[in-house]
Amino acid sequence: MLVLRLLNVVAPAYFLCISLVTFVLQIFLFIPSMFRDPSTTPLFSPALLHGALFLFLSANALGNYVLVIQSSPEDLGKGLNLGKGAEVVADWLDGSRSPGSALPSTHFCRLCARVTQRHDHHCFFTGNCIGSRNMRNFIMFCLYTSLACLDSLVAGMAYISAALSVSFANPLAFLTLLPHSISQFFSGALLSSEMFVILMLYLWLGIGLACAGFCCHQMLLILRGQTRYQVRKGMVVRPRPWRENLQEVFGKRWLLGLLIPVLNVGSDYRRQKEK
Repeated sequence: MLVLRLLNVVAPAYFLCISLVTFVLQIFLFIPSMFRDPSTTPLFSPALLHGALFLFLSANALGNYVLVIQSSPEDLGKGLNLGKGAEVVADWLDGSRSPGSALPSTHFCRLCARVTQRHDHHCFFTGNCIGSRNMRNFIMFCLYTSLACLDSLVAGMAYISAALSVSFANPLAFLTLLPHSISQFFSGALLSSEMFVILMLYLWLGIGLACAGFCCHQMLLILRGQTRYQVRKGMVVRPRPWRENLQEVFGKRWLLGLLIPVLNVGSDYRRQKEK
């Protein structure tokens, strides 16, 4: 438990550090050095367009990240006298206790010390549980993080291609880039800044693929009307049309949340809470 609590603190700091490094590399290294085209007007220059795209992706990723943290799980345990353990919660979940407002797959998290409605999982990178209140923001966070990593990966490869005269036309060139770079770095033929960018390329690739895969997996569960907690516990879910499952998470005004980071506007959960 101590290791998990430590990870719950270190993982968000690690994500914020990676985000800061990515922002600095994009703004102060990639854009100024790789997107200079005197033939284009300043309004439609590649540097400005790429910078606007990166800022849009980063703002959405960071904005949804903050909303996931702010949308903490409901502290339902205060009215249930949960104490320090989860023994009472076990009686609650199997029907011995009836809190009234509890939804299916309600779960008590020892790390958060709270009960989450429609619990999906505990995310260490946000230090928070993912449930009814922040599921949509969490999916948007994963989506825009993967897109921002892909954008940084492409810009970084363009920078390395020009700085080291490396061609990525062959797909194997990216796979062999790291071992060749390590040998050149220790021989003194490669600068520290260039080696750091190469390491970041593989980090962006790994984070981007992980977030994209996690986002696709979450969307598949939402279409089925399930959560990861329900799948892990083998809970049976009443089948519903996939449109209703999507609307429960994203709400009717889903396009607004796709463009800008906002709370779960118009979701069924918020309407139930207002009632």
